[in-house]
Amino acid sequence: MTEDGGHGHSHGLVDRSIVRSHEGVKAVSISLAVLGVAAVIQLLIFLLSGSVALLADLIHNFGDALTAIPLGIAFFLRSARGEKLAGLAVVLAIFISACVALYETIRRFIHPQHLSHLWVLAGAGLVGFVGNEIAAQVRLRAGRRLGSAAMDADGKHARIDGFVSLGVVASAIVVGLGAPIADPIIGLVITVVILKITLDSWRTVRAAKIDVAYLEDTAHDHGHDH
Repeated sequence: MTEDGGHGHSHGLVDRSIVRSHEGVKAVSISLAVLGVAAVIQLLIFLLSGSVALLADLIHNFGDALTAIPLGIAFFLRSARGEKLAGLAVVLAIFISACVALYETIRRFIHPQHLSHLWVLAGAGLVGFVGNEIAAQVRLRAGRRLGSAAMDADGKHARIDGFVSLGVVASAIVVGLGAPIADPIIGLVITVVILKITLDSWRTVRAAKIDVAYLEDTAHDHGHDH
């Protein structure tokens, strides 16, 4: 009797984890596709305009899209430890993108470049904003629904990134008003914001590691109670 009851409850837990796994992979896949499309559009516009502010945002958006991969694998494997490691991968990717953006921005200060197709450049910033906001909505909802602190942290990060993308719009406007130096300056501001996001994400991931462990312990305690 006890064994049957235990087996029944254990089976329920497995089913619940599989559902959580599928929903997590689905949320990650959708956000990955959205950010990937936005990044490709921005890449094409960068090749057309040569804006370093757009390049900084583009590098970051590509990095964000790639961070979805370890998170998706963690959900696929139904691994709490994997979610923790995915959170750390997110932080590392953000930091690397900040370093690359900083290098490109400094290079543009040393070797100024004339920008063209400013209206298209502004459109690229809007594409980045919309893409990140959609990805943020998908990840935040999934994070709340699935109790995943790593997913929730990634969603908040994507939302902030959307506003960073608006910096590209500002760059196009100010350069259009006759101040070409605004492009590398805004690129530098975006880089500083990305570094701030790196620090905030690191703090969130440290807390998220505790949250995931807590969820796991709660599930086991619930199993013992029944």
